[in-house]
Amino acid sequence: MRIPISTKLITVTILILVAATGTITWISSNYFEKKAAEQVDIANLESAAAKAKEVDNIIASLVDKTRTSGSMLIKGANAAPGTVNEDFDFSFAHDKNFVALEILKLDGSAVETVARKVKEDVLKPFNLNGTYFINLRAWQKFPLRSVAEGSIEIKNASYPKAPAMITIGIPLVKDATGKITHIALADVVLSPIQKPFTDPSERTQYLIDRNGELLAHKDEQKAMARFNMSQYPFVEKAMETKSPQYQTKFVDPDSGENYFGASVKTSYGVAVISQTSEATILEVSNEVKRRSVFVAGSAISLAIFFIFLFSMTLTSPIEKLAEMINLVSKGNFEVKARAQVRSHDEVGDLAEAFDHMTEGLKERDKVKSLFSKFHGSSVAEDLISKDIGVGGQSKDVVVFFSDIRGFTAFSEKRSPEEVVEMLNEYFGVMVKIINSHGGVVDKFIGDAIMAVWGAPRSSNQDAQKALRACLEMRKALESLNEKRIARGQPAINIGMGLHAGTAISGTIGSDERMEYTVIGNTVNTASRIEASTKAFGADLLVTDTVIEKVGEDFKVELAGAAEVKGRSEAIKMYKVRAYRENGQYIEVRTPYSDYEAESADKVKVKAA
Repeated sequence: MRIPISTKLITVTILILVAATGTITWISSNYFEKKAAEQVDIANLESAAAKAKEVDNIIASLVDKTRTSGSMLIKGANAAPGTVNEDFDFSFAHDKNFVALEILKLDGSAVETVARKVKEDVLKPFNLNGTYFINLRAWQKFPLRSVAEGSIEIKNASYPKAPAMITIGIPLVKDATGKITHIALADVVLSPIQKPFTDPSERTQYLIDRNGELLAHKDEQKAMARFNMSQYPFVEKAMETKSPQYQTKFVDPDSGENYFGASVKTSYGVAVISQTSEATILEVSNEVKRRSVFVAGSAISLAIFFIFLFSMTLTSPIEKLAEMINLVSKGNFEVKARAQVRSHDEVGDLAEAFDHMTEGLKERDKVKSLFSKFHGSSVAEDLISKDIGVGGQSKDVVVFFSDIRGFTAFSEKRSPEEVVEMLNEYFGVMVKIINSHGGVVDKFIGDAIMAVWGAPRSSNQDAQKALRACLEMRKALESLNEKRIARGQPAINIGMGLHAGTAISGTIGSDERMEYTVIGNTVNTASRIEASTKAFGADLLVTDTVIEKVGEDFKVELAGAAEVKGRSEAIKMYKVRAYRENGQYIEVRTPYSDYEAESADKVKVKAA
């Protein structure tokens, strides 16, 4: 009797429990979060506004004192020499906020200090004197021109190993045309505007100037360090907005936490920022969520306990199928799913489909294996992965040809079985080397091997891989000949040629019979290079196009130049003697690397 999985799943009430408790938890927590967020937005803005008003009052008081003291100071500066400005001296000395007061005269682009008063006793603990303020103005880059245009400017004046201060710049004197001729700069201690921001609160509040530089902060060390907050997206947006008030929810770039933020600009251009962590504010809603999850988890745990045994009827056959899928992925297509999964439901149907699939995969793997043996694994994968049709594409390739010297004479004196045995042994060694270095054997032409690097897949090391393969084949031939000589068989000499260039890679033929290959002048030239090895008495010749690609990775010497059939100009050919590894050349020579040169068809050696 077939029992559908749907019938089994109906009995599983855990989904109902999860849906019900999850919905309740989500609705309640979202409600609390929404209400909390609304309250925080309102409270944040109200707190920032209150703080901004308090800062306004403090700055207004400091501005008034600066204007009054500045007027007295400039009056004293204009008095007769020797006159004592007792009113100013008394007022300045007894005002604990002032550290220095300076009057500047503006004449076009020229700025002249006409009076300066400094409390030396404040600077003395820091080993500073009144000249410190000359450097301070340069460090601050105080916006004098903005003050000269009528603005009141405030800048942080706190620097290491110096008093914690702010500088307030105000217009002081105007001429008959209303042009500001004198301004006052007052350096006051940081504490008056720092004090409102030290109140214990879950909020982080701070004061910034027009450029986003800290003037005051809940953490006084940050204010003294003059951190520039304009890099933070929320502060940047608050500075850009034309409205005096701005609030939004944002992500803190340092901690990655969500924050509720509010900004209120004062009448003096500075702005109060107030921000509160969402995690702190939403603690109540999170607690409700945790309790809901706890209750839901308890109910679900009981349901899971009773459903566990029942669910085994589903999970056991599925686990078996998963194990068999793992075996199939490793190439084992002999598994039989239906023999192990006896469920009379959809899982049983899946097991039957699984067996059909493995049969298909077995056939596909057999085809791929045959493809690989005839064309190489990379060509087989390329053909399988796309629709097969006649055509190709131009690619930069390195083409290899090799041939056995004296093969015709050898064949005439041996039986076909001996010839095939010799070729199979020889091909087995050489093809393995070509494949291990990323090459693709294109075809066997009698005793010749044609291989290519760069098709169907290319890399920037194709020429290096091809040359290393040739040198390894040189060494492998020596080992093969030792075995042949030990068996009483003659040694083999081979010629190898390499040429790099452009060729057409793809399938040629017809819809009934196709062949994957590379064709073009590069292939023809590579064949002629291999034929030239006989004329130069060398087992390996390469062209300058290959040498250009490998650079100094190989040690080469010029073999000479030759005119080959199909080329109008003589081709320079090089012998390869060694490869470089760890900065040193490793020579590869064998008794079969060089042999006596003789005439070769289709090759005419050019005189040196």
